[in-house]
Amino acid sequence: MVDSYKGINDMMEQGTVNRTVASTNMNATSSRAHTIVGIHFIQKSKNSAGKEMAKHAVVNLVDLAGSERVESTGATGDRLKEGAGINQSLSSLGNVIRALAEQSEGKNTRVPFRDSVLTRLLQNALGGNSKTIMVRCKLLCFSHKLNLTNQLLVFLLPDRRGQPR
Repeated sequence: MVDSYKGINDMMEQGTVNRTVASTNMNATSSRAHTIVGIHFIQKSKNSAGKEMAKHAVVNLVDLAGSERVESTGATGDRLKEGAGINQSLSSLGNVIRALAEQSEGKNTRVPFRDSVLTRLLQNALGGNSKTIMVRCKLLCFSHKLNLTNQLLVFLLPDRRGQPR
């Protein structure tokens, strides 16, 4: 646990050092895993009776590794396994989002949070009493004329009608 901005920065630096990157045909410094930074805030105060009270909040900053097509990356061995794991977890995230959307429409749907480590870690952020914001960073891969961001959105927001929900 840290209690200062310097402590947060030190933890972020440690995460960066532990982050796995590797070269593929698509990207010289391809991130080989998703990154989740969870910041837990605790606000302490005393109520009118003098009893100490605490409010808790969590902010998750998530950097999703991009989906990959095996034939485009030229991945083999460990890189191939990492890419398959990335794609599987993105599919699981898409399934969770779809199930939550169906629940919000009143359908009795099981939400498959336990299908991947990513969705299990983000369970509290995706369901329950939370607010979620998705920021899309558009990256065009000109050498292969692919828009990997759109491929990622196909994993996350599958909608056969092509209309936003």
